[in-house]
Amino acid sequence: MICYEFPLSERVRTFLRMEDLYDRAEFFAGKDEAPNHHAAMHVIFEILDVSGRADLKSELMQDLERLKQALTSLRANPAISEAVLNGLLTDIEKATSNLFLASGKTGQELRENEWLMGIKQRAAIPGGVCEFDLPTYHYWLHGSAQTRRADLGAWLAPFQPLRAGINIVLKILRDSGKGSSQVASQGVFQQMMGGRTVQLVRIHVSDEFECVPEVSANKYALNIRFTVASNTARPKLALSDITFDLTFCNFPDGWTR
Repeated sequence: MICYEFPLSERVRTFLRMEDLYDRAEFFAGKDEAPNHHAAMHVIFEILDVSGRADLKSELMQDLERLKQALTSLRANPAISEAVLNGLLTDIEKATSNLFLASGKTGQELRENEWLMGIKQRAAIPGGVCEFDLPTYHYWLHGSAQTRRADLGAWLAPFQPLRAGINIVLKILRDSGKGSSQVASQGVFQQMMGGRTVQLVRIHVSDEFECVPEVSANKYALNIRFTVASNTARPKLALSDITFDLTFCNFPDGWTR
C-alpha cells in the first residue's frame, strides 16, 4: 500500500514539508560519503528557508497549547487510555518548554555564519558549488566523515525543538482518523463533506494499481481523480474502478482556532 497525504490547511501543509525535510536531512547526514553530506547541506538550506517565517514557532506553540487543553478535557473519557494520554501531555509540555527556551528566530545561528551563507548563495546557482567556486567547501567535503557528521548535527540542532513539536501535532492528527474502504468508479470519487472540518486527507492505494490520486476539496465536497502513473506522458484519467482506503483526519474535540 502506498499512502498519499493531502493537507487541507496551510499550517498542516507547512508541517508536512518540514517533516519531509527533517527526514531527508537526517538520512543524508547519517551516511559517511561526501556526496550524501553535500545533499544534507542542500536540505538544511531548504529547512532554513521554510522555517524562516517569524511567526512559525509562536504558532506551533499555540497549536500545542490548544492540543494540551483539548486532550486534558478527555481525562474523564473511559475510552481513552490514561497512560497514553499522560504520555502525550508530557511530550507536549516538554516540546513547548524547549520551543520557549529556543530564543530568537529559528536557525538564526546559521544565518549569521558567513561561510554557510556563502555556500547557500552559490547552491542556488546550477552547478555553483564546484571546487573552483568554493574551495573551502571542497576542503570540508574532503575532511573526515566524523567531522562532517558532527558539523551537520550541530547545524540541524537549532531546528530540533521545532521538529519535536511538529512531530507531536502530526502524530495526533494522523491518529485521529479512522479509515474506510472506498471505490473510485472509473477513476473518479466524490464525497460530500457536510460542512465538516478536515485538516488532512490520507489515501492508501495498493501499488498493484498503476495510478496516483489527485485531490481537490472544500467544506462542501471532496473530489478524487485517479490518473495513470507515467513519468513521460500527460496524466490521463484511470478508467478502471480503483479500490482505496480513505481517512479524514482532524484535531480532537475541543480544539479551536
